[in-house]
Amino acid sequence: MSRLLHRLGRGAALHPWLTIATWLVVAGTVAGLAGAFGGTPHDDYNVPGARAQVGIEQLRAHLPGAGNTSARVVVHDRTGAAVDPAALTSLADRLRRMPHVVTVAPPALSDDGDTALVTVGYDAPVTDTDLMGHLEPLDAAVAATRAAGLQVELGGELPESAVAPMEGRGELIGIVAALVILVFAFGSVTSAGLPIGTALVGLGVGSAGITLLAAATDVSTAAPMVATMVGLGVGIDYALLLVTRHVEYLREGLPVAEAAGRACATAGRSIVFAASTVLVSLMGLRLAGLPVYSSFGFATAIAVVAVAAASLTLVPVLARFAGLRLLPRRVRPGRVRPSRVRASERARTSNAYRATVSAALPTATSRTPLTARWAARVGRNPLPWAAAAAVLMLTLAIPAMDMRTWPQDASSGATDLTTRRAYDLVAAEYGAGANGPLTFVVDRSVVDGPRLAAVRSTLEHDPDISAVTQPTVSPDGAVAVFDAVPAFGPTDHRTSALVDGLRAQLPDGVELTGTTAFFSDIAGMLADRLWLVIAFVVSVSVLLLAMVFRSVVVPLKAAVMNLLSIGAAYGVLTAVFQWGWGASVLGLDHPMAVSSWVPILMFAILFGLSMDYEVFLLSQVREDWLRTGDAHGSVVRGLSATGRVISSAAAIMVAVFLGFATEVDAVVKMLGVGMAAAILLDATVIRMVLVPATMSLLGERNWWVPGWLDRVLPTVRAEVELDDLGGLAQPAGVLSTVDDLGDHDGSDDSDDPTHDQSRDGERQPVGAL
Repeated sequence: MSRLLHRLGRGAALHPWLTIATWLVVAGTVAGLAGAFGGTPHDDYNVPGARAQVGIEQLRAHLPGAGNTSARVVVHDRTGAAVDPAALTSLADRLRRMPHVVTVAPPALSDDGDTALVTVGYDAPVTDTDLMGHLEPLDAAVAATRAAGLQVELGGELPESAVAPMEGRGELIGIVAALVILVFAFGSVTSAGLPIGTALVGLGVGSAGITLLAAATDVSTAAPMVATMVGLGVGIDYALLLVTRHVEYLREGLPVAEAAGRACATAGRSIVFAASTVLVSLMGLRLAGLPVYSSFGFATAIAVVAVAAASLTLVPVLARFAGLRLLPRRVRPGRVRPSRVRASERARTSNAYRATVSAALPTATSRTPLTARWAARVGRNPLPWAAAAAVLMLTLAIPAMDMRTWPQDASSGATDLTTRRAYDLVAAEYGAGANGPLTFVVDRSVVDGPRLAAVRSTLEHDPDISAVTQPTVSPDGAVAVFDAVPAFGPTDHRTSALVDGLRAQLPDGVELTGTTAFFSDIAGMLADRLWLVIAFVVSVSVLLLAMVFRSVVVPLKAAVMNLLSIGAAYGVLTAVFQWGWGASVLGLDHPMAVSSWVPILMFAILFGLSMDYEVFLLSQVREDWLRTGDAHGSVVRGLSATGRVISSAAAIMVAVFLGFATEVDAVVKMLGVGMAAAILLDATVIRMVLVPATMSLLGERNWWVPGWLDRVLPTVRAEVELDDLGGLAQPAGVLSTVDDLGDHDGSDDSDDPTHDQSRDGERQPVGAL
């Protein structure tokens, strides 16, 4: 693979316009196919295996509009007077004329009469493209009522699908923050802009690929957002790693094309493996058992593959155009044109050439890098450092033991959203449980009248039930339906126990369903499946690391440390959102349960991203250890070599994820905060303390592997010896200008010995930096 990546990077740098043209063709083709055949993200809220799904299917089969989406129109007179019946009648007429509406229930008045609740039933699920995200018909229908001076708020499934769209702040904040961080890291605007530009190109192609995926299968409406979040972060990281390694080779005096090739052969190899671990983690989402997670995994995988491909091919091209401008100004060589040299001098060895060119570059500070000094300090007393770091991570993870998960509803929205105001009005006027009634579907062929009456009587005497409605019989007489209103809201911690307890005492032929029961089923299913996803992702990742690093200790230690960082992130998530510590900073006005969707999604994404940093660091450490045999020194030098790039990459990731935390949707906030916390802890406590401390404690035992396992495991090397790539093209001199790789003096250099012919006949400046 190293030779292939070397040829890929060097070839892209030697033939930049061909590479760009290829990308334009690929991007144009994918975009054209997406425009012609692409689909639209479409949620699938059906959950095979959920108990509530049985009742939903019964409702859809026997009651028009039941089991499909609905909306709740809440009309309130702010003066406290009773709502005018004529206004409600006119409103109901307008609601009936809306597309897809099949039922408009009679207004349910509050006890004091100043509030009316009108429920609207549709003939299709909320995922229907005519309904999902379209609030305009409802707004038009209630406009006259609002104009009459009444407060009208919209709640229910349909309005909730439309009121909190992504505003794009996350991407913008992340990009700006990444640019600032990279300018400080490289000291060069050109170097800073290159990773961002490459990531955006890959992300654009990936977005078109996701549109094509939506034509072949259901893709959640939230999947493109998650794919963008992850793709932007890893895309900048991958390009950053390549640029960093490329600049290192430029400092050594390598020509631009050769530096690009070797950067791809070394850093590119780590990128390929790191991206593979991310893909493995994402595929683990399929084990969650919900269709929505499959779409998250596939969509994000497309984005990761696209940005990785862009990094490996476009970074060499942009590096070719940038030349020495990738170096900080203080270390760029002067623009002094070298004297003509004899053709025989082109036979110099690559090492001699590199030494000569390196001498032309101003020497950077000889002071030991901060990361090297830090690694040496930790290595001198590894046990106290390791113990302190472990205690810190475990302390941060303690709140996770109290984590309660529940799918988010309107109660978690901002107070300026109509759905939140509708939720609060219903809770205040009808009771908290009115926002999450429990629906009972009775099969009349199994349950007769007396038994139905007995079921209702039992519910009426349950202290956790505040009201039970009269049953409604379907037009075909097959089923009867009635609601029970809990004494507490749907997000209350008692809800799951109530649902389970009621189901345990229901007779055959009666199903408990509705949104609240569905949410309870989802929360339980995801909590159970989380351990299956964790087992799969950890097992496969450990196997891959063992294949690459030929070690048993390193993969197991990496898995434990990644679990520590994710556990600490879960703890931060619980403390911020469930306990309410600092939630007001995020625009939240009350504590809330962690969304059921977040823990599994966070784990799959974060485990892969953490493995990125693990691969980048350990590849450098193992390469040094194989070369020197110095187990302790290789840790110090490996951390010194990768410390800046990992810190910069992590800072960018944190900025990107925190940018998404500024969005309106609470679930997006949770993902942003949780992943930012995990990456921050991983890049600081894990990579800068626990890794050097534990590796110093273990010494050569880090690389122990049983003989039988070493023979069985396939060999996949993350590190590469540069000598394996062959000698350099024999250059003759240093190019005079950094503005381009060619001369611009208009002279004919056909006899100039400082020029050579590439293998495909293209004239290349041999000594070009």
